Amino acid sequence: MTSPAASPQSLEALLQSAGNPVNLLRHSRIGAYVYPVVPSEYSNWRDEQRAWRESCIMYDLSHHMVNLYIEGPDAIKLVSHLGFNSFAKFSLDRAKQFAPCSDDGYVIGDGILIPLEQNRLMFVGRAPAASWIEFHAATGGYNVKTVKDDRSPSNPGGKAVVRTLYRYQIQGPNAWKVLEKLNGGPLPVIKFFNLGTINIAGRKVRALHHGMAGTPGLEVWGPYEEREEIRAAIVEAGSDFDLHLVGSRAYATNTLESGWIPSPLPAVYAGEKMKAYRQWLPATAWEGVASLGGSFYSNNVEDYYVTPYEMGYGPFVKFDHDFIGRQALEHMAGRPHRQKVTFAWNSEDVCKAFRSLFEPGPIYKYIDLPLSNYASASYDKVLIGGEMVGLSMFGGYSYNERSMLSVGMVEPAIKLGTEVTLVWGEEGGGSKKATVERHKQIEIRATVSFAPYSKVAREGYAAGWRTQGHG
Repeated sequence: MTSPAASPQSLEALLQSAGNPVNLLRHSRIGAYVYPVVPSEYSNWRDEQRAWRESCIMYDLSHHMVNLYIEGPDAIKLVSHLGFNSFAKFSLDRAKQFAPCSDDGYVIGDGILIPLEQNRLMFVGRAPAASWIEFHAATGGYNVKTVKDDRSPSNPGGKAVVRTLYRYQIQGPNAWKVLEKLNGGPLPVIKFFNLGTINIAGRKVRALHHGMAGTPGLEVWGPYEEREEIRAAIVEAGSDFDLHLVGSRAYATNTLESGWIPSPLPAVYAGEKMKAYRQWLPATAWEGVASLGGSFYSNNVEDYYVTPYEMGYGPFVKFDHDFIGRQALEHMAGRPHRQKVTFAWNSEDVCKAFRSLFEPGPIYKYIDLPLSNYASASYDKVLIGGEMVGLSMFGGYSYNERSMLSVGMVEPAIKLGTEVTLVWGEEGGGSKKATVERHKQIEIRATVSFAPYSKVAREGYAAGWRTQGHG
């Protein structure tokens, strides 16, 4: 495997030349996170959102995530050293949410670890956590090798896109009917976040009981060359159950209802302990080109870091093994933490922001629908009486809830139902990001609410990271 260290410039060199990582990221030209290849809409995003609550949907998840294969006798030893999860009862029939931390206990990224066979794992997720695994596999003395199947390009430029796997997620109240029709009979019992196999189009297909919209369903995958026949079989089976294909515009908004914070800033930009990693990472890595946006601004990049407890991962932290960040997390464990919540935005204030588009004078920051993020990592200030009490980190519109929602965190003393003020837009008229027009900030009232916001998700998920929000 070729190490990113062969890059002409490292992330560390880039940061040294930039001076302050915050300013580098604030003015990155990359803009918002792009969900590639999949059409933006198959019908319209309103009906596609509605379908995961009322009937059934299929997401095509084949393109926007890294598949990192980890193989060798030390595969479990490696991920156990990087993860705060317990691997004491790890088995081939169970997946793990995986969110490695820095030595100081701050989240680097997250994704899902899936065992494929003995001594062979697959990590599926965004780039920061995948790169962290690669670094330790290459430099930590582990008897493993890694193979990276990177996410599809945001702009393929007309070239064919090839992945190792297709990945489809079938979700909604009618999902089990569709899956049983595909399977040719009753489904095997697959517990939440467990693995199994089902039949589709005469093939044995791997399946994970997983849900991004807070509704029942399975995620299935197999060789990429079989994608079209499997997709066609799912569409045909779903024709009797009002199955909708979901495009990239609606897909990303499912987390507004189900309570996941997708993209905190990786805790890698500062500190001597992280220097070797920054020297290994190329300047062209996600960490070097990502954009940082929102009304919260600090010259200290570490003010953007978050802990597993703030992300809702507290129940997964187990001190039964040695792992990077253990000492810091043990120190944090017994202390109060900011709590993950959903902010329900005041509709009158949202309409005021839109109305400025049709009136003379200054314009408020545009609120895109259905997904309103305009940077790779978003941080908007949440205030009470002018004092900052939290952060809004991922926002958009839910047609099912008829509300603008965002997922974020508040200080532990803030109760459900409290009205707060969310500051929308960037200071000083906005940064140089390509997604930011000249604008003025607006204060939007919001109500601190459950995470997950959706009652279906709150009551349907097994106890875990999605159900560990405020309240």
